[in-house]
Amino acid sequence: MREKQQVIDLIRKAFRETPHPGDVFLVGSREGCEPAEVISAFMGVIDWSQVTSEILDGHSDALSFFSEGGFRFFLPAYLIADLEGQLQIAAPLFHLTGGFSDAVVQVPTKGRVYEKTIGKSALLNPRRYGAMTFYDYARYRLSIFTCEEAEAIVAYLEYRRDSDSDGIETSGIKAALDDFWRDRATTAPHASALQKHVDDEAACLRDLQGR
Repeated sequence: MREKQQVIDLIRKAFRETPHPGDVFLVGSREGCEPAEVISAFMGVIDWSQVTSEILDGHSDALSFFSEGGFRFFLPAYLIADLEGQLQIAAPLFHLTGGFSDAVVQVPTKGRVYEKTIGKSALLNPRRYGAMTFYDYARYRLSIFTCEEAEAIVAYLEYRRDSDSDGIETSGIKAALDDFWRDRATTAPHASALQKHVDDEAACLRDLQGR
């Protein structure tokens, strides 16, 4: 088991060069006013390490409303604050493990008790997303991370698993590690590959424009 400071240092290193997506691309939903209101606290912030734990905890819903780029950029701030025990409401662990295991809950009604499956195999919203499950969505949402970033997330998850003395989170963390994160940490593109792609696209555009 890594020491907590080792995990924090690994997160800082892995996300040190993660690009800010731009304020206009921070919000992941334009439905209603809530997403923009929640994300507003992060507008103009170009250094995630400067965000205080009070802002992170006071805007815990931001993890649901960030765009993929916003989620990737600000996640390390939440992870480090969580490791430091500075969060009371925000739950970055849930956003990294939800969708990789199933649970069955009983919903009593006047006429009968319904059993509902939540998590991995549950359908997201058939009217809107068809046959997409929460597992499908989780893999899509979390595929934004590079190899280096995923390695740091694996270290965070393993630390949280090993320090879960009451065992409440252990099974969910294990499922996420086994079903997604360990593979992502070995097969995802490296940060250098992403940067090369960006540079190549920029060069191509310049040539097309005759510059």
